[in-house]
This record gives sequence, structure tokens and C-alpha cells, in this order.
Amino acid sequence: MLTVVSQAFQERRAQRDCAEDRMDPLPSRRKAIPGSEMTRSSSDSRITLMENRTEVTEFLLLGLTDDPHLRLPLFITFLLIYTLTMAGNLGMILPILLDPRLHTPMYCFLGNLSLVDFGYSSAVTPTVMAGLLIRDLVISYDSCATQLFFFAAFATVENYLLATMAYDRYAAVCKPLHYTSTMTTGVCAFMVTAPYICGFLTASIHVGDIFSLSFCNSTVVHHFFCDVPAVMVLSCSDRRISELVVVYVVGFNVFFALLVILISYIFIFGIILTMHSAAGHSKALSTCASHFTAVSIFYRTAIFMYLQPSSSHTMDTAKISSVFYTMVIPMLNPLVYSLRKKEVKRAFTKIIFGKYDC
Repeated sequence: MLTVVSQAFQERRAQRDCAEDRMDPLPSRRKAIPGSEMTRSSSDSRITLMENRTEVTEFLLLGLTDDPHLRLPLFITFLLIYTLTMAGNLGMILPILLDPRLHTPMYCFLGNLSLVDFGYSSAVTPTVMAGLLIRDLVISYDSCATQLFFFAAFATVENYLLATMAYDRYAAVCKPLHYTSTMTTGVCAFMVTAPYICGFLTASIHVGDIFSLSFCNSTVVHHFFCDVPAVMVLSCSDRRISELVVVYVVGFNVFFALLVILISYIFIFGIILTMHSAAGHSKALSTCASHFTAVSIFYRTAIFMYLQPSSSHTMDTAKISSVFYTMVIPMLNPLVYSLRKKEVKRAFTKIIFGKYDC
């Protein structure tokens, strides 16, 4: 009797196993066949690798220096620089907005340049100062992407604003009689709006390109903020295409703006050489020298940082270069362009004291 029941039970179990095998598209999962352990191990490795690639939620900024004796002096220095940057740029924007005498294309460009300088200095400098107070500053994944976006956007906007200012100077020096008809309200609005469109489009490309990569190894950023080369070098993906995207996008923006600046200055210097007035020579050269100084500093650092593969320069050198175009240039631009203008000084005096300083 027991033998008959046992045989019936075995037959039912065999029928159930056959039915399950027909329903299961991957019977190897149920049956122990040679190599199944290897297959399971390979599958587990792939799952672990995928988890490692998606678990990055923050980055660690190493800051500007490891020397504890330099942290406090650098913090005070950068705090002073940032204070001067805010005072200079906001002090430039306010008179342009409030004084109708300054509602001209030149001051419109200067006001937007001050706004951009304030923007990308504010995107970086507070992080630098926090990193000097905290030895290793932790920044979240989203905050890093946001900082990189706004820095890239404002830097690109400044790139094109410098080009529009060069063209404005060309129109003022080379065609003074046609300046008002050339630089109309519509043209001025387009020349101000277009840099912002290009800037935010470029920043979107950079952020989408870099943060689509996988970060599964180190999350230590050897920089004092989330810059493009510093973050890209951490990726464990093949980043050759991403580096080419950065080089081509930044290269197009920089060389197109430089081409506009170069052509504008060729015509300006041609007109200056034909001038017979010493005062005209001095005024034109003074304006060009200020603009050319800022242009040379800005573009030399941009070309050095972004128009070469990330492996061809050290991060320590990149930090030194970054200090200039993230903190020093935004502080100097109001002095170079704006605060030397008599119209700005008079407008600022009127706002503070209620009358013009003659």
C-alpha cells in the first residue's frame, strides 16, 4: 500500500515539474546544470555594478589648499574680494537702472556684464569660502550639477557680452554719425538676449553630457568647486566623446566671440591710425586697453582650462587659473569698465547725495 502511494506521489510531482518547465521560459534557473553557478555569479556581478553606478549621491571638494595655516588668510582675502565684487557690480547696476542718462547701449551692456559677474562669482565664491572653513566640503549630487550649470551659463554669457561690447565700440568709433541708427533698441535687445540664450543652452549641454556619465569609483573632486574638467575626470565611463563635446562647444563659443572681437578691433585700430587728434587717440586707446586687458585674461584662462583634454594639465594648476576667472575678473570688471566712467560717478553721487558731483 505504501509503495503504491509513493509511486503515485512521485508521478504527480513529476507531472507538476513538467508543467512548471513548460511555463518557465528559463528552466535553467530551476535545474542544476553545469555552469549555472557561473551564470548566477556573472548576473550578480552585473547587478552589483549597476548599483555602484547609481549610488553616487554626493561629491567631496578638496578645496583650494591643504595647509591649515593658509586657510584663515585665504578666507579673509576671498571674503574681501567677494565683498568688493558685490559692491562694485551692484553699485554699477543701480545707477544704470535709476538714471535715465545712462539708458544707452553701452551702459546696457555694462549693466548686464556686472549682473553676469555677480552671478557666476556668487555661484563659486561662497563654496570656496566654506571649503576654507571646512577641511573637506561635501556637496550633494544635485547641488554640484546646479553649481556647474550656473557657472557655465554665466561664463558663456560673459563670453558673448565681451563680443557685443567690442561691436558696440566699433559702431561708436568707426561710425559715430550712424551710431543711433545702428544700435537701435531692437538691435540692443537682441544683442543682450542672445548671450543669455547661448549661455543657458551651453550649460544645459555640459550638464546633460557630464552627468549622464557613470560615477562608480572616486567621488573626490580635486578642485574648490564643481568645474567641468574636475567632475568629468571622476567618471568611470568612456569619456572621450564627452571631452570632445566640451572642446567643440567651448571652442565654438570662444573662437566665434574672439573672431567678432578681433574684426571689431582691426577696424577700430584702422580708424585710430587715421586720427589726427591726440585727445582722440588717447581716449580711443584707453577704452580699447581696458577692454583688451579683460578680454585677454578671460580668454587665456578659458582656453587653458577647456580647450585641451582633462588629462593634460594638473588640477593644482587648474585651481590657480580658476581663481582668476571666477573671483578676480568679476571684481576687476567694474573698476575697468564702469567706475572710471564720469557718467557713472555722477549718477552714483546723485543717488547717494541727491545731486550731481560737478
